Amino acid sequence: MTTPAGGDWADHFSGSAQGYARFRPSYPAELFSWLALNAPARDCAWDIAAGNGQAARQLAGHFRRVLASDASALQIAAARPADRVDWVLCRAEAAALAGDSVDLVTVAQALHWFVSDAFYAEVRRVARADALVAVWTYALAAIHPPVDTLVKQFHDEAMAPWWPPRRRHVVSGYRDLPFPFLEVETPAFTMTARWRLADLLCYLGTWSAVARARAGTGADPLAPLAANLRPAWGEEDVVRTVTWPLAVRAGRVLKP
Repeated sequence: MTTPAGGDWADHFSGSAQGYARFRPSYPAELFSWLALNAPARDCAWDIAAGNGQAARQLAGHFRRVLASDASALQIAAARPADRVDWVLCRAEAAALAGDSVDLVTVAQALHWFVSDAFYAEVRRVARADALVAVWTYALAAIHPPVDTLVKQFHDEAMAPWWPPRRRHVVSGYRDLPFPFLEVETPAFTMTARWRLADLLCYLGTWSAVARARAGTGADPLAPLAANLRPAWGEEDVVRTVTWPLAVRAGRVLKP
């Protein structure tokens, strides 16, 4: 889900909603255990820009109710139903949620799209006193040095004209974004997957820059990358471990 500055929100992901649901990696279970342990209660969690529900489904294992909101109807349609998860079609800055109603607010890989002041005001309205707010992001994975070099070049050079400007906040791990809550220290979390080359290429196809390049040029920018990756990867049926360190910021909502 995307919400840039201005009155309208720009949707970078609905066109690849099915691919996003199939090929984006899963967040580590340890992250959600930590969130549940540090939330003041486990009654209700609000997962914003929930996409296909990757985070919301895992939160449902810890909270009585999870509100999963997204501004994209297609993303919500691509989500798998889950017990204790209620879907809400709305923008992050104008949530159809009651005030003082949630114990945990989460944003996975989407904070950089929001209008910060309006979003944070909405968090303060919806969150209960002492609620935990946690946001996280991830950039490039580590797989195999020759592969990593090619993917980084593709990300930094070939895709450079196609990344929306706000994507720079992902690269910085959200450290350059405002976060007006009482910050708490977080453990280190790492996301992992076991992939073949075809899996990696499908994942890269979910990047917003790749979608924009395809639309803007009429060509697939992954084709030349795939040709270069094949000798670097080895046999196509080779399974490699893929790791993404998560950049997590967490804090508490202080209310009078």
